[in-house]
Amino acid sequence: MSGIIAQNSGRHTGLVKASSGGGGVWNLIKTYTASGDADLSFVEGTDDIDFTAYNEFVFKFYDLNPADDDKKFQFNVSIDTGSNYNVAKTTAFFRAYHDEADTEAVLGYVTGNDLAQGTGVQVFTESAGNGADESAYGELHLFAPSSTTFVKHFYSRTSTYYTSDYAMDVYVAGYANTTSAVDAIQFSVESGGNFDGSISLYGIS
Repeated sequence: MSGIIAQNSGRHTGLVKASSGGGGVWNLIKTYTASGDADLSFVEGTDDIDFTAYNEFVFKFYDLNPADDDKKFQFNVSIDTGSNYNVAKTTAFFRAYHDEADTEAVLGYVTGNDLAQGTGVQVFTESAGNGADESAYGELHLFAPSSTTFVKHFYSRTSTYYTSDYAMDVYVAGYANTTSAVDAIQFSVESGGNFDGSISLYGIS
């Protein structure tokens, strides 16, 4: 992680300072909390969200817990302030995993979780369990979303308590293939499920 997030009663606050290796200042913009919600959407012009304010934005995920067992978390982006989430994306997805019984440990690419000019959602975790102690954490970096010259690059890394008692370490990278400004991003659970948890948006200055 490139920043140090201040703690307040176990939860993050707006104070962030750069790490010793640089990486800028993390400015907390907004935290949304889901409680049985179908999605959380960060939209330009809502709750002081301004995707023109920084060249890098980071979404931090905390305690993401699906209502239904064996579900992946996913996202999509919009160029019309959330009227449509259907921007074409090309991505790569790979993962490492290890089970509690110490019988399987694997690192590999997963072709079923990538996109090749797909306009649908991009998954960024493996299937999380819905038990009280099961959840997913991580972060998604989005670069220069307001650019009208370049495509919009992103990458994520997440840690998930997999539904059958595995530790899942997932990496996703790619780009939204548009030179229009991206002005909304939506997070949800596959198959239209609901979830609990919180997502915080930071601008990196």
